[in-house]
Amino acid sequence: MSTLDEAIKQLLAIEGATGAAVVDYSSGMALAQGGSPGFDLGVAAAGNSNVVSAKLRTMSELNLDGDIEDILITLGTQYHLINVLNSSGSKGLFVYLVLDRTYANLALARHKLKNLAKDITI
Repeated sequence: MSTLDEAIKQLLAIEGATGAAVVDYSSGMALAQGGSPGFDLGVAAAGNSNVVSAKLRTMSELNLDGDIEDILITLGTQYHLINVLNSSGSKGLFVYLVLDRTYANLALARHKLKNLAKDITI
């Protein structure tokens, strides 16, 4: 993928997507973001960095092997997908995708997100 902005554009093309960000989970900073989910994506990026960090700490404390693939948070009107990037060119990053539950197909969105996420590097 050529740029993070291009990645955001492709993520927002997923049916039902209203917001997307590529986030550094150690700092909580969104390296790229786009869309209009109805809330501040920068604040959400920082908050979800805490979610990813907490899960990684818990996995370490439990001596669990493997990587986090994704985390799903369901709300009344939205799905929030967090896809942790595990390739060598994207370690320490995750994709945060916000979907409108009315228009999104969760299974298809997860599939498309997984395929797009594997090509994101910095």
